[in-house]
Amino acid sequence: MGVNLKDLIPDKCRVVIDDLRVLKGKTVAIDAYNALYQFLAAIRQPDGTPLMDSKGRVTSHLSGLFYRTINIVEEGVKPVYVFDGKPPEMKAEELRRRSQVKEEASKKYEEAVSSGDLEAARKYAMISSKLTDTMVYSAKKLLDAMGIPYVEALSEGEAQAAYLVINGDAWATASQDYDSLLFGSPRLLRNLTISGKRKLPGREEYIEVKPEIIELDNLLKELGIKRDQLIDIAILIGTDYNPDGVKGIGLKTAYKLIKEYGSLEKIPKALLGNYSIDELINIKSFFINPPVNKNYKISWNEPDQKKIIDILVNEYDFSEDRVKKAVERLVKAYRENLKARQLGLDMWFTKKT
Repeated sequence: MGVNLKDLIPDKCRVVIDDLRVLKGKTVAIDAYNALYQFLAAIRQPDGTPLMDSKGRVTSHLSGLFYRTINIVEEGVKPVYVFDGKPPEMKAEELRRRSQVKEEASKKYEEAVSSGDLEAARKYAMISSKLTDTMVYSAKKLLDAMGIPYVEALSEGEAQAAYLVINGDAWATASQDYDSLLFGSPRLLRNLTISGKRKLPGREEYIEVKPEIIELDNLLKELGIKRDQLIDIAILIGTDYNPDGVKGIGLKTAYKLIKEYGSLEKIPKALLGNYSIDELINIKSFFINPPVNKNYKISWNEPDQKKIIDILVNEYDFSEDRVKKAVERLVKAYRENLKARQLGLDMWFTKKT
């Protein structure tokens, strides 16, 4: 879910991208779990049923990962997916809450299907989406075959993605959530994996969703705060590590309190409700210094057509003709946008050595 900072971010800090080609040659660290959940939610039948193979296994995530990644590479963007590691213990409550929400949505989905309410069925089906270990494994297997790199995080994927950008190995993080900004990512790229026409819930109306970039320095300057103060605001309204936030404190109040007192530590204890300051500081420390994997390698390789077909066509019943055509596009995009640039970079490093 992530922290909801949407209404805190001024429109002038959101740079809308009309053409992805402006990002040509830039490496983007994509929050893999976030993207896969988007694919599971969006790629469904009219009644909300996900795409499945002949064995009843969900394939929506593979379809989205395969075709959307190809679209991204064709525009010259260099994707690297970042997968979550072990969640921190303080996230346990949020994970239990999410599980409960999905169980309730699953029951409502069955009720909606029985009553013939397809609109409601689709809505609850999207909410009840679950990403299993098997799905994650199949996604990594497909990325390997496509020649697309991925990094395994020690803990939170967005923290790892932010580290890649901070370390100069990526230009921006890509996610629908805002947490990577809290983890210090200089740039957040939203809507990368869901851009295009999207139907508004409960309405026969579509909107055009475009990618947008939020630069951390610009945001902090506009708000007149520092990064640790942005973290303070997030903690007051609620994060994955304290889902409910401090009772009675919304986004505007949180911003006002931090501007008035300067930091979470200086806010009167009486305003922090049932939370102890130590609990909140512990969360703050995690955002400032999260565990990250520093032993990773990023390289884009020639797509393996045989392996891709084995996975998608032979194992998961995708259309062979459609997959082959898509692979041809991927190979062409790799040679035009990834291989030449990577060879040039390798040669430069060789000379320096």
